[in-house]
Amino acid sequence: MKKLKFLLSLTNNDNDYQLEQVTAGEEAAKRLGIDLQIVHADNDAITQSQQLLKIIQSRSTPHPDAIIFEPVGGTALPQVAHAAAAAGIAWVILNRDADYIPELRHTFRIPAFAITSDHEEVGRIQGRQIAALLPRGGSVLYIQGPSESLAAKQRTSGMNESKPARVQVKVMKAHWTEESSYRIVSSWLRLSTAQQTPIDLIAAQDDSMAMGARKAFHEHHDTAARDHWLSLPFLGCDGLPESGQAWVRRGFLKATVYIPPNAGTAVEMLAHAISTGSIPPIQTMTTPVSFPAIQELIPMQKAWSAGQ
Repeated sequence: MKKLKFLLSLTNNDNDYQLEQVTAGEEAAKRLGIDLQIVHADNDAITQSQQLLKIIQSRSTPHPDAIIFEPVGGTALPQVAHAAAAAGIAWVILNRDADYIPELRHTFRIPAFAITSDHEEVGRIQGRQIAALLPRGGSVLYIQGPSESLAAKQRTSGMNESKPARVQVKVMKAHWTEESSYRIVSSWLRLSTAQQTPIDLIAAQDDSMAMGARKAFHEHHDTAARDHWLSLPFLGCDGLPESGQAWVRRGFLKATVYIPPNAGTAVEMLAHAISTGSIPPIQTMTTPVSFPAIQELIPMQKAWSAGQ
């Protein structure tokens, strides 16, 4: 049997979760004896589409047996998916659902499926964390992913569903990186409205964006204001052991949401499907969890409140 070759296309290489996706994919590929090529789209949907089409349409290099990709933009690249399937390339979407998958499976008879985090549940968990930390209500500075990201929209929806009605939310939008969050929060801090907006907690849709916000507050020119901002609870998402969870233990974050990386699972499921001729389920969903557990945040809140 020939050695399988998979392509893993990710949104960027400047985000802890994306880097963990690389590690998970590489570990699974090495264990299974699969060649894994990795490309990054620099947070640009057009770049991602062009990268994939160039590989699919190449006449000078062999096609990969499968493409695993996490979409950058608001769509899951249906035209690229059809081009890949027509070329006999298996197609797996990470962290997104797509209504064209059943058609690919029926028309082209290839392994085509999605492995996604339950992003609405990620948001609901963060909303419950907010409720635990702000039991009397308050205001949250909420750093959301980009407007075109379905995951960002779903996390926001889940957060709004579970947060208390007495908690008000001010939304900012960044691009899943520490640097983008740092820039947007730094710009906001230069506005007079920032000094007039009461904020009790900062929540970001990933850990790197939460740390970017901390960096912006840490560089505030007013010492008293800086100390106030940095004394507030910060929440993130992704919760990887060496970043988000470590930042919670070090006190930089009050809590995060652990989202299991799924690139390794995709490699394993594809390898099994190709070797056995079986077709995986259309969608497999991973389960996020709060870190620490929600009940552990309530006594933390009491201690934090007592110190104010």
